[in-house]
Amino acid sequence: MNSPIRRLGAVVALMFCALLVAATIIQFVQANSLDNRPGNRRTLLASYSKQRGSILVGGNAVAISKPTSDDLKWRRTYPNGKLYADVTGYYSFTYGASAIEQAEGGLLSGSSDRLFYRRLVDVITGKPPQGASVELTLNAKVQQAAAEALGNQRGAVVALDPKTGAILAMVTSPTYDPNPLASHNLTSVSKSWTQLNNAPNNPLINRAINGNLYPPGSTFKLVTSAAALASGKYTPNTTVPGPARLKLPQTTVSLPTDDGQPCGPNDKTTLIHALAVSCNTAYASVGMNLGAAAVRNQAQKFGWGQDLKIPLAVTPSVFPANPNLPELAQSAIGQFDVRATPLQIAMVSAAIANNGKLMTPYLVQTVRDKNLDVIQSTDPKLMSTAVQPGVAQQLTTMMEAVVNSGTGSNARVPGMKVAGKTGTAQVGGNQIADDWFTGFAPADNPQVAVAVVVENGGNMKQGSSGNTVAAPIARKVMQAVTSK
Repeated sequence: MNSPIRRLGAVVALMFCALLVAATIIQFVQANSLDNRPGNRRTLLASYSKQRGSILVGGNAVAISKPTSDDLKWRRTYPNGKLYADVTGYYSFTYGASAIEQAEGGLLSGSSDRLFYRRLVDVITGKPPQGASVELTLNAKVQQAAAEALGNQRGAVVALDPKTGAILAMVTSPTYDPNPLASHNLTSVSKSWTQLNNAPNNPLINRAINGNLYPPGSTFKLVTSAAALASGKYTPNTTVPGPARLKLPQTTVSLPTDDGQPCGPNDKTTLIHALAVSCNTAYASVGMNLGAAAVRNQAQKFGWGQDLKIPLAVTPSVFPANPNLPELAQSAIGQFDVRATPLQIAMVSAAIANNGKLMTPYLVQTVRDKNLDVIQSTDPKLMSTAVQPGVAQQLTTMMEAVVNSGTGSNARVPGMKVAGKTGTAQVGGNQIADDWFTGFAPADNPQVAVAVVVENGGNMKQGSSGNTVAAPIARKVMQAVTSK
């Protein structure tokens, strides 16, 4: 065989090898990613050929597939659309899926590897394929109470079981109805999608865990209090500065109290009283005395900066990296560049309520196949020890003082001890603020930890506060959990 023929044969052999390798990579290595690629029409059509599993709350379906007479054999419907939209998400032929519909999509569609043997049995027995059902941790009564209390005000509510981390309620406003996006009329779906994306105030964003994070305002004083008590330099009765204005180092600007008055006689107060009346100058002073590292480390123990999936992805809360002293003074009272999700603020109260142990938040309790056999369940998991039990008890006492004799009076529940903290975070340099409340109840046997944020003063606008706007919402949520 002459040399040119040998070279041609080698080239042909190399091309066949390359073709074989490419086919192997596509069929085996890249198969899952190609199947799951948005817009893969073949995969989409296949997913609509079988019944998608339900999403359940308390045994009742909040997302269910119903048979249709068109080419897409099943249509996703949401019986309580707006109430659970930010948790269930939508399942759309055109725009894909979001929230639980996306995060647990493999299980709901039946394509997850965990359902392989069940799919195999269905093929052998000739049974129609069906996805698994996902049972959420939400409590229907608490979710309804949170939604009604928040009403049409922009903001979010999160309620947790502090002992387990189970999410009992997650409400955001404004919200949306996912049913139009699940329609099989693609023209109507496109119109609904355009309307939602052009709507004011971004109804598709889950404000409880995503979006533009909020300055937590004075709710962050719980973190500063925890750092102070954990340092061993402070007790609840330690005397701290509380002047009407605190002179800040490295600047000519001073920090005032909210009412322009000192927080105690002779410009002094105690740490417990400073929290009860939400004294900015006292906490700015404490924060500077502790140092940025101590406050940041304490925030991290409560979850700041941590990547978290519940299984929905949660935007990490932020504490500034290297604040100077004036910036640290502002950060210690939840301003400057401190940012947090409502879930994060609920986690702070939950950790304090649980003797200092922060449990990992979760939204999915169990997953069941079509025979109702449990194929996955979530067990409570310790995320961190945020504070020691003694510090948690001191913080609880201080938070009870906020509700009993301080700024959180509207969170009181007759016959029950309530621990809490208000917050009023200035936004954009104007007089309108985001109003916060976080706390837990009963304080002596916690069953629920809650965080509420209402944007721009809610329906009150100017003159609002955490006590007037957010605390009444939190009270109704806590009552929904604790009432028989």
